[in-house]
Amino acid sequence: MLDANLKTQLKSYLERVTQPIEIVASLDDSAKSQEMLGLLRDIDGLSTLITLQEDGNDVRKPSFSINRPDGSVDLRFAGLPMGHEFTSLVLALLQVGGHPSKASADVIEQIRSLKGEFRFETYFSLSCQNCPDVVQALNLMAVLNPNIHHVAIDGALFQPEVEARQIMAVPSVYLNGVNFGQGRMGLEEILAKIDTSAVDRQAEKLNAKEAFDVLVVGGGPAGSAAAIYAARKGIRTGVAAERFGGQVLDTMAIENFISVQETEGPKLAVALEEHVKQYEVDIMNLQRAEALIPGKDGGLHEVRFASGASLKAKTVILATGARWREMNVPGEQEYRNRGVAYCPHCDGPLFKGKRVAVIGGGNSGVEAAIDLAGIVSHVTLIEFDSQLRADAVLQRKLNSLPNVKVIKSALTTEVLGDGQKVTALRYKDRQSSEVHTVELEGIFVQIGLLPNTDWLKGTIELSPRGEIMTDARGETDLPGIFAAGDVTTVPYKQIVIAIGEGAKASLSAFDHLIRTSAPA
Repeated sequence: MLDANLKTQLKSYLERVTQPIEIVASLDDSAKSQEMLGLLRDIDGLSTLITLQEDGNDVRKPSFSINRPDGSVDLRFAGLPMGHEFTSLVLALLQVGGHPSKASADVIEQIRSLKGEFRFETYFSLSCQNCPDVVQALNLMAVLNPNIHHVAIDGALFQPEVEARQIMAVPSVYLNGVNFGQGRMGLEEILAKIDTSAVDRQAEKLNAKEAFDVLVVGGGPAGSAAAIYAARKGIRTGVAAERFGGQVLDTMAIENFISVQETEGPKLAVALEEHVKQYEVDIMNLQRAEALIPGKDGGLHEVRFASGASLKAKTVILATGARWREMNVPGEQEYRNRGVAYCPHCDGPLFKGKRVAVIGGGNSGVEAAIDLAGIVSHVTLIEFDSQLRADAVLQRKLNSLPNVKVIKSALTTEVLGDGQKVTALRYKDRQSSEVHTVELEGIFVQIGLLPNTDWLKGTIELSPRGEIMTDARGETDLPGIFAAGDVTTVPYKQIVIAIGEGAKASLSAFDHLIRTSAPA
């Protein structure tokens, strides 16, 4: 199952295992079971501390559990954890085998202190870049607390379950049989949903912090660069982010980040955070900004968060990025994650053999249509303009696919459903004004980004598109308040540009501190 190079790498990792591991496989006579057996036998042969049993009786087949002999861990994979989930498998083996995690001591203690019985089920797809974060977080929780149980389920392999639960987006997490959440969730976010008092405790800690010289709001590429440049100046620096990594976490292939030929968004996000952590930067995650109160007469600025926390700073750099733009048509919110999706890489496998539409004819939309065409039965691409805006090479590839139909000059007007899931999409021909209905099971929206500035309206100068107005130095119309990245009017929303803008805003903030603190 594993090639020689992968076996060599895995063997070196498994040398860190210090405790016995039992792998129990539940198999049937399917081809996938034989693949799983081959994988598990390969793993079994790489460490003397691992034993494999092939007589498991779990109801999901093929599946396997990773246990300790004393039965203190209940962790299982239903399906082959390859692709993005191979790292989840390796981490599970290491952690069950006694290798310590990189989670903070406070988080580990919080997990161990949880009371009650928690049975988690996570549905993932092998092409989902958001799923490993959830799977790895819940696996770690199962390792640390015997009252926490977790099974990670390949939705494409267990299609009847997916259809019975009407799962149309991954990752989808169930707790004790009830829907717990969908989409990317980190360890701290999951804990916050379980341990509700943790939010209040965290807010108290933040409220007690001294004022920062530079407070960066946002943890994407722009925010990361701003934090690094500020910390290198030796000034007190903090980063408050709703989720560290930002929009990059939802990006699949990155091939234009100079000096890195190819990477993936989640990998780059991890690298950004690790780089920031090399400096004395106070990182405060899971903090969604709700209000900016500018300081008066050179006083401290204040940022208030949804958690109830409040932070003060001499200068503030706003780098809250952008989010997927929505269609804003009837039915979109009602059927969000029930047929309406925004990540073709994550959710595409759940629509195998079905009919879908892609909204948007730019690079993102055309790339999505090309990817989906290899999975679904038919793709209808709907573009508002009279022509596609994607690169010519992508359009040629799209036009070569037999199961793709392109509709131009079309305005999507409504998402239709049966109360449970999407059944059709309605659009108006902009030339003839005729209304048409396309029967389908999924809709992937790819129409660009919207700046995260709702919380700033009425406080700071925004463009008609809602972007923060900045000058060449990253300054806003408020003294001591700077902005960088996709949230601003800077053209061309690219990662490499956001990083440069973050550095520039940070240097401008430092210059502002020097000038305003200098004696008369």
